[in-house]
Amino acid sequence: MGSSSIGSLRERVRGPVVTADSEGYDEARKVYNAMIDRRPAAVVQCAHAGDVMATVDFARENELDLAVRGGGHSVPGFGTCDDGVVADLSGMRGVRVDPRRRTVRVEGGATWGDFNAATHAFGLATTGGIVSTTGVGGLTLGGGIGYLARGLGLSCDNLISADVVTADGTLLVASEDEHDDLFWALRGGGGNFGAVTSFEFRLSPVEDVYGGPLVYELEDAGTVLRSFSELISDAPEQLGGFPAFQIAPPLPFIPENRHGDTFILIVACWAGPMDEGERAVQRFRDIAPVVAEHVGPMPYPALNSAFDALVPPGLQHYWKANFVTELSDAAISAHLEHGPRVPAVNSTVHIYPINGACHRVAPEDTAFAYRDATFATVIAGMWPDPADNEANTAWVRDYYRATAPHSEEGGYVNFMAEDDQDRIRANYRGNYERLVEVKRTYDPGNLFHVNQNITP
Repeated sequence: MGSSSIGSLRERVRGPVVTADSEGYDEARKVYNAMIDRRPAAVVQCAHAGDVMATVDFARENELDLAVRGGGHSVPGFGTCDDGVVADLSGMRGVRVDPRRRTVRVEGGATWGDFNAATHAFGLATTGGIVSTTGVGGLTLGGGIGYLARGLGLSCDNLISADVVTADGTLLVASEDEHDDLFWALRGGGGNFGAVTSFEFRLSPVEDVYGGPLVYELEDAGTVLRSFSELISDAPEQLGGFPAFQIAPPLPFIPENRHGDTFILIVACWAGPMDEGERAVQRFRDIAPVVAEHVGPMPYPALNSAFDALVPPGLQHYWKANFVTELSDAAISAHLEHGPRVPAVNSTVHIYPINGACHRVAPEDTAFAYRDATFATVIAGMWPDPADNEANTAWVRDYYRATAPHSEEGGYVNFMAEDDQDRIRANYRGNYERLVEVKRTYDPGNLFHVNQNITP
């Protein structure tokens, strides 16, 4: 692109256009995963939906790659590209709550921390993620698994409408009443169909929760995994949480002489009546002796941000994932072999339950197809030193290879790595062909291809 082209782009948008000769270019091109080092021709720091429309038009007209960055947590680095244009929505973080209707409108660059801060003031919430710095947009478009999923469904199950800039630069409203085919595809289909500039969600009464981490010895990991699987199968839907392999960080509730040791955890979340929380979590305490715990009543946003410090920007990331219908003995054996080898305090393995309310939505009702899966497993390799990339990436891959034969063929798109493009069809099962048709309708030229891509 010549300077005249960049000049015309700057004239079309209100937000800054950052290029290689701009002050702050290296910061503007930086993404969450420090493994990703790409140099876009321009980063448009969008101020509003009009800027997004202009950026989409500019990329299409100049036949440039287009990346859309929301919260910026994409592990494969889909919020940037080489030599193309980035529509950076991270400055668009407004949240407006309607407490009477129990709805919220949130802009496309907002994080779950932004979302929770606004909705908690009214004693309301919806299913978010596990880390509050995650973007609302990316999580929701991929489905949206979090603490509240068993009781409230996925984030996308609570979506009412979305404002979407499609490949022709048009701003559309997608809902059950308008462009319902696009609305269907947005609920799990990722960023394939446009740049979402705002989301409208249904909210539910959730103010305080009873929960936190319970820490067990590795020797009890098999018992913990089997017991969690059994308990969560028919537990009240207000009970969420997940088991995890984790190196103990230097936190005050963990005995100092155990800092740096590897444990298995259950992170509990009871979102029902507070006077029932102690009894609800006690079933986890009864599984095996608890080495340490930090469990009690707390505001929901406190639990949703509890792990933020372990995953700051700038780590190296490599993840793999699968859906699991049954946590079989063979699957547990694979976890017991590889989970204790978690290589860094930032790395972890989480096994999220997605039954309860998630199962009450039919597979064909949204793009998120695995409505019969009981768990979504993520092997999240995260570490600070690039010198460890080869060894730690191998840990993730070996772990994945060991668990894959005992899992479903597909996995959660938000946990996929850049080298998982060959799994796209499996991730959507019977919904894939319908997604292709929606893609052909709204993005026939595949402008939005910097993602887990559904090709038209």
